Amino acid sequence: MTDANSTETRSSIDTLMSPRGSNTSTSPSASGRGGGEGMDRKIQKKTWTAQRISMIGAAIVFLLLVAWGINSTSGGRKLNVDLERVTISDVAFTAFQENIPATGNVEPRTSVFLDAVEGGRIEEIFVLEGETVEKDQPLLRLSNNSLQLSLLQTETQRIEQHNRLEDSRFRVDQQNLNMRQQITDMDYNIRRLKRDVDRLKPLYDQKMVSVAEYERTSDEYEYTLNRRNLTRASYRSDSLRQRIQIDQMEDAVGRMEANFEIINERLANLTLKAPVAGQLSQFNAELGELKNSGFRFGQIDVLDGVKVRAGIDEFHISKVKRGQRAVTTGIAGTEYEMVVRRVYPEVAQSRFEIDLDFVGGDPTSIRRGQTVRFRLEMSDPSDATVVPLGGFFQATGGNWIYVVDPSGDFASKRTIKLGRKNLEVYEVLEGLSAGERVVTSSYDTFGDADRLVFKK
Repeated sequence: MTDANSTETRSSIDTLMSPRGSNTSTSPSASGRGGGEGMDRKIQKKTWTAQRISMIGAAIVFLLLVAWGINSTSGGRKLNVDLERVTISDVAFTAFQENIPATGNVEPRTSVFLDAVEGGRIEEIFVLEGETVEKDQPLLRLSNNSLQLSLLQTETQRIEQHNRLEDSRFRVDQQNLNMRQQITDMDYNIRRLKRDVDRLKPLYDQKMVSVAEYERTSDEYEYTLNRRNLTRASYRSDSLRQRIQIDQMEDAVGRMEANFEIINERLANLTLKAPVAGQLSQFNAELGELKNSGFRFGQIDVLDGVKVRAGIDEFHISKVKRGQRAVTTGIAGTEYEMVVRRVYPEVAQSRFEIDLDFVGGDPTSIRRGQTVRFRLEMSDPSDATVVPLGGFFQATGGNWIYVVDPSGDFASKRTIKLGRKNLEVYEVLEGLSAGERVVTSSYDTFGDADRLVFKK
């Protein structure tokens, strides 16, 4: 009993002294203490070491890169899109005509402006805006004291110039009369002296009269003859000079008369008259107002029809020409054809203006000031590949588009080239064929997706 108890006690002590986790009951050396084996302890290995984590992370990155490469080679970035939220249109080959939208206002075909020729104060107004007036009908009257004073001064100068001309004519007539009287007297004396010389000559030859008497009579005859010749020459010279003076005075009087007529016309212009028959519009006049020369009182619209004046972007200035055709949108439910009558070359605020006339007569329902929307044709019709207008152009600039796969499950990005356009379609120059289907709605929410996968 003593040996058995001793053995059991030693076994219990060995169990307590053995390493943690060891099984002393099964170990063949559990009862031995001399070899040192009871003091060794087994170290347990860790499952998630740093090396193992690094290897797993590298593998994951490698797999992601492989997946990205496979994805790139099989269509690039993809985006799931609800099919009901996109617009899919057909590419067609059909007749195409380039046109641009424009808006214009209805105006009278012919208008005549009412500008003040002379400035002054408004004294009377004879008509009201909107009335129909006849040609030369007085519209208003101005007063101008300065112009009236100028007329009085001009009239006084004209009268004085007339009086000076008449006085000069009277003096010239008197001088001419005196000169003719002198010449007449000289002619008489010449004839008388000629008879005396002729009578004395035979007597002088027969020595029946003295030499002194004959020579006195002969000398007096020669003197009178020479004096008459000089007087006639002086008369001709004076007459020419007097004629020049009279002509100059008559020219001065003529200029004075013309100036007087101009002043009278300026006074007549103080009464503003209608230059043509028509409807008075935009009449701006109030009693007592002072208006300068050139002020625009308004205009008269001739009742000969209407036109449409529209502003066009300067980008099209080289393409718009006289005779070009346009078609209105519905006016009282009817479309009307128009033709360009005039193209204004001036560009203001990046736009130029054109005038259009209705073909076949003006619409009965049209009114002055009404807004008219129309399509201006920029080319002749021709067959072309076209794609409908849509919001895609704002995002792509017409350089690419999503083309729907024949399966209808997805759409892929494709480079294209667009040309002209009208109100409905773009002309396709490159990249699309008739019969294909494309996404034409806005691309704002698609980002950089290369492929759209449709969710049905």
